[in-house]
Amino acid sequence: MRIGIIAHLKYPIAKPFMGGLEAFTYDICQRLLSRGHDVLLYASASSDPILNVRPIMFEAGYKPIVSSKFTSRELSMEFISTHHAYVEVMQDIDSEGLDVIFNNSLNYVPIMMAGLLNTPMVTVLHTPPIFELKRAIRREQDYEKIKYVTVSNANARNWKDYAPNCEVIPNGVDLEKWDFYPENAGDYIMWFGRIHPDKGLHIAIQAAKAAGKKMKVAGAISDKFYYEEKILPLIDDSIELVGHCNHEKLNELIGNAQVSLITPCWDEPFGLVIAESLACGTPVAGIGRGALPELLCAKTGSLSLGEDVQELAGCIHKAAALNRQDCREKAVRYLDVESMTDAYERVLAEAAAQAAPMKIRSNAA
Repeated sequence: MRIGIIAHLKYPIAKPFMGGLEAFTYDICQRLLSRGHDVLLYASASSDPILNVRPIMFEAGYKPIVSSKFTSRELSMEFISTHHAYVEVMQDIDSEGLDVIFNNSLNYVPIMMAGLLNTPMVTVLHTPPIFELKRAIRREQDYEKIKYVTVSNANARNWKDYAPNCEVIPNGVDLEKWDFYPENAGDYIMWFGRIHPDKGLHIAIQAAKAAGKKMKVAGAISDKFYYEEKILPLIDDSIELVGHCNHEKLNELIGNAQVSLITPCWDEPFGLVIAESLACGTPVAGIGRGALPELLCAKTGSLSLGEDVQELAGCIHKAAALNRQDCREKAVRYLDVESMTDAYERVLAEAAAQAAPMKIRSNAA
């Protein structure tokens, strides 16, 4: 198939990844290419060129907001830049001779313009319902040109009023690149991900201290105001900031940790950090929101009911006693990137096949 993948534009699709969506887009693009598909990745110009990138956003014309304390002018500039980038893509994408469009943009424009295209679209709902996407999906239902997919049963339930037939395909990780650590060599717990209010690092630090544990923190700062106002005042000798690590270093840090601490302050649709931790054999302690309860079980993690620091501290101690082999086996059975790719390859092929007769009639006309 000839597949056009539309990426999220907040960050480049390149290592080291800023977050789970960038990692997902990289992995699925790379695997579809390796399976012989002709793939075009519509993404930031700074994305990895091995992914056959069609640049739709250049750094000179785009400065993403990196602070929750932003001005209305900054918000307008980011909105306008991404809006225009996606409109230009959608205006020309039919001329690429694609069999199917694979939309991972998180933006309303591809959905709103799908009804104007001959090319069918598969859209992955990577977030809980947000205003712009809800409105766009409701309008798109008049055309029924899009097949919707999401990453967890929890997120499918969130979207049921807007995309009731949303298929669930869990995210996966490359198990060959995440080394399994049957024993951890460190006496610390691990927190990794984007440093952003949604990810709850401030709660994690307090819980680690309440549990009497040292903690290492790995990740890029995606909200400077949050980092400076909420995180820096909590840092002491028990908390080590190791920065934005490459894959090999992150694998080592997670694998040698007693526990990974995952603290979403929103309804996390999936949480690729869970799959990465389990692949390393490291059990998870966390806040039981979003998809965490369905991705973990009593053998692989311990979850609090809310953001209570003392309850979460107890979960850290419970998770530390779990069997690391059980964690790895969970990742192998349910969170393998090859199984994920199989499922998306099927969905994309089905969408392309269903639209083929209509495209032939349209071209003939």
